Amino acid sequence: MKKIALFTILCLTVLIIVTSCGTITGRMARKVTFNTADDVDYATLIIDGVEHRNVSFPFKTQIKGRGGATTVIATANNYEPCKIIVGKKVAVGTLIGGLFSWGILGIGIDAATGALMKPERKEFWLNFKEKKDPTIPAGQSNNMVSRDNPGATDLEKAIIRWYFDSDPRGARIFYRVISSIPSVVKNTNETYLMSTPFEETKGFNILGLTYENSRDVQIEIKVTKRGYEDQIKRYNVRQAIDQQEISGFFELVPKE
Repeated sequence: MKKIALFTILCLTVLIIVTSCGTITGRMARKVTFNTADDVDYATLIIDGVEHRNVSFPFKTQIKGRGGATTVIATANNYEPCKIIVGKKVAVGTLIGGLFSWGILGIGIDAATGALMKPERKEFWLNFKEKKDPTIPAGQSNNMVSRDNPGATDLEKAIIRWYFDSDPRGARIFYRVISSIPSVVKNTNETYLMSTPFEETKGFNILGLTYENSRDVQIEIKVTKRGYEDQIKRYNVRQAIDQQEISGFFELVPKE
C-alpha cells in the first residue's frame, strides 16, 4: 500500500508540474513568422487544421513541437493555394537544460509535451502563384473538334507552345495520338514534325477532341537519330492545354 501511495504521489507531482508549467525547461510552442514576396494583401492560413483568416504578412504565430512536421496551406484571392511543410528539429538548449536540471525525468516530460522539438527555422516564405485565366472558357468544355466545322472551337484556337530538343541535336521528331476512348478520339499513325530543336505554337485539331475528354488522350513524341536509341515520351493533352505547353528534352543514348 505504501508503494502504491508513493507512486500515486509521484504521478500527481509530475502531472502538476506538466499542467502548471507546461514543461520542465522548454516551451510547448515556438513563435514563427510566415512571409511572402508576392503582392498579397490578405490570406487564409490553415496550420495543422486550424484556420487563421484575414492574415497580413509578415504573420507571426506559434507552432507546437508535438505531432511531427506541421502542414501549412495558404489561400488568397486570385492566387493558387500554396502548401509548405514546417519541419521540426531537436531544441538542443531544452535537451541540455532538462538533462542537467531534472535528468531523465525532465527529458521525458519535455518529449511528452513537445518542448523537446522546435521548428527548423524561425521564418518561412510562402510562394503564391497567380491564377491563370482558363484556357477554355466556361460552357465550352464539351465543344468537339469536327471535320465539318474546322477551327470553330475554342480548343482549336487555344495557343499551345510545342518545344522539343535533344542532345545531340538533329534528331527527327514524330508524334501520334494515343487515345483511351478510340470510339470518340481515334488513334493516329506517326506524323513527322521536324528535327530538334523544334519550337512552334499551335492548338490541338484532333478530331473528336473536347476539353472534357482531353484527359483521356495523349500525345506520343518519338525522337530518332542514327546511331542512337529511339526515345518515346507521352504527354497528357488535358495537362498540355491547362499549361499551354507541351515540351520535353531528350538525352539520347548511343547504340552499343
